[in-house]
Amino acid sequence: MLRETRHEKLLRILREEGVLPVGEIARRLKVSEATARRDVSDLAEAGRLRRVYGGAVDLPRTEPAERPFAEEEVDDLPAKDAVAAHAAQLVEDGETVLLDIGTTTLRLARRLRGRRLTVVTSSLAVYEELRSDAEVTLVLLGGEVRRNYRSLVGRLTQAALREVYADHAFLGTSGVLPDGRVLDTTEVEVPVKRAMLGAARRTVLLATPRKFPGTGSARVCQATDIDTLITGRACDPAALAAFREADVEVVQV
Repeated sequence: MLRETRHEKLLRILREEGVLPVGEIARRLKVSEATARRDVSDLAEAGRLRRVYGGAVDLPRTEPAERPFAEEEVDDLPAKDAVAAHAAQLVEDGETVLLDIGTTTLRLARRLRGRRLTVVTSSLAVYEELRSDAEVTLVLLGGEVRRNYRSLVGRLTQAALREVYADHAFLGTSGVLPDGRVLDTTEVEVPVKRAMLGAARRTVLLATPRKFPGTGSARVCQATDIDTLITGRACDPAALAAFREADVEVVQV
C-alpha cells in the first residue's frame, strides 16, 4: 500500500473510531509497528492527527456552518418533487414509514397527507406538516432539538428507534461518493440515520442529482446498506455504478 494511501486510510479509521493504539494501527494497515509509528509521526507533524501515549487520536473538527433549513427547503424543488412523487408510490396504505430529516423527505411527507399510514420521524418539519392530518398516525421520536435544522438527535432518539420496525425508511443525504459512500454534513445526525437503517424492512435513499457528489464528511453507510435509490434522470450513470454493482434498485425519475 502506498504511503499516501495508508495515511488516508488511517485518518478515515480515526474519524470513525476516535483513537487507536499503534499495534491496532499496524494491524489495520497491514504494516509493521515501526511503519505505523512513522505514519503517526508524519501525520502528527502535518497537523492531521494528535499523538498520544502508545497511539493516535483524531483531531477535533469544527463542523462547517450549516445552512438554515428554510434556505435548503427552496433549493432544487423540481428535482426534489420528482423524487418524492416516486417515493410516495412505494408506500401502501396501512404501512409504517420512517422519515429522515431533510427537505426531500419533507416533500415526501406532503405527498403522504390524507393516507392511512403510520409515520415515524425525527424531523420537526415533517411533524409540522402532518400533525393536523387525522388520517396519519404520527409518531415523533424524542431527543435533543436541533433548531437550525428542525430535527431531533441524541441517545433518546436512538433508543426510541430500537423500539420501532417500519416497512420503509426514507433517508436523505448531503452527498454520495463514487464508491457508494453515503454522507452527511453533520456528525450528530449520523447515529440517528444509522439507527433508521436497522429499524426498517426496506431502506430507500432519496438523492437528487446534485447530491452526486454533494457535500459531507461524515459517513452514514455504504451502497450495500441501501435497498432502493431514487434520483433524477440527470444523474451521471457513472455515479450510480457502485449502487448497481451492490444490487441496489436504482430508479431515475
